Amino acid sequence: MDVMNRTALYGVLDAYLAALAAKNPARVDWAKDVRLSENNVMLALGDGVWNTIEKIGSYRLRFADPKSGQVGYFGTVIEPHEESAFTLRLKVNAAGRIAEVEQVIVRDSEYGMTLPGKRFWTKPILEANVQAPSPRAELQRLANGYFETLQLNDGHIRTTFAPDCNRVENGVQTTNNPDFNFIPSARFGCEEQFRLGIYRYDDRLRARRFPLIDEERGLVLAFGFIDHSGRLGEYSWTDGSTHVSPIRRPHSFYLGELFKIDHGMIEQIEANFISVPYHMPSPWDAA
Repeated sequence: MDVMNRTALYGVLDAYLAALAAKNPARVDWAKDVRLSENNVMLALGDGVWNTIEKIGSYRLRFADPKSGQVGYFGTVIEPHEESAFTLRLKVNAAGRIAEVEQVIVRDSEYGMTLPGKRFWTKPILEANVQAPSPRAELQRLANGYFETLQLNDGHIRTTFAPDCNRVENGVQTTNNPDFNFIPSARFGCEEQFRLGIYRYDDRLRARRFPLIDEERGLVLAFGFIDHSGRLGEYSWTDGSTHVSPIRRPHSFYLGELFKIDHGMIEQIEANFISVPYHMPSPWDAA
């Protein structure tokens, strides 16, 4: 039985975003034991972006999981000096109150770098209902298979990709994008990148969670960490070509990643991630 229907969950999300834009947490109907994190750290209500936001950006992607009472959002927040990619997950209890808030905000000013070509745009494929739905467990399996393929990327594919699959990371398309010279491998498609073993420097994808599955639209929202030991220097792709790892220091990425799955294939990926201390744990009690 659904905790709340899609319309009601969207109403809770919209009210939260309106309160955030107004810097007024008192306008939110909080559960008594609410937990709120920003960039993988638990904060008090009204702290973090609540102090600095100027407005919500125009890019807005909503999705919902009535079975788990969760609603998700990809968009941007505008703070002094910058517009940042923004992932949001809300869990709503049976009384319609917000019990969990998980936010990822990719602030370029924290890293001293803005990726060339960064932009935020609507992708109709993420808004559309699926044509050939998959069971809930299969949706999670395919999303987890993506992470299995990425971890210690050895060229073997452990999920199923659509031929025209694309991925957007922190506002930049990193597949089928030959103009993105910052990452030369961005010219390849999703599956081709993985078959080449480009990401072999990703040592571990841990603390994986799949809290929200929008079955109607074939969307799976996942969170986790990519750990990099930094030990890998020069290495070979599966085509025999030699390359130098771009990551030569121990650190981790904390990510919020959305998978669009239809006809049993991953068709689109939207990911926001930030650097965090190496092996930083999750405050969300992940396995």
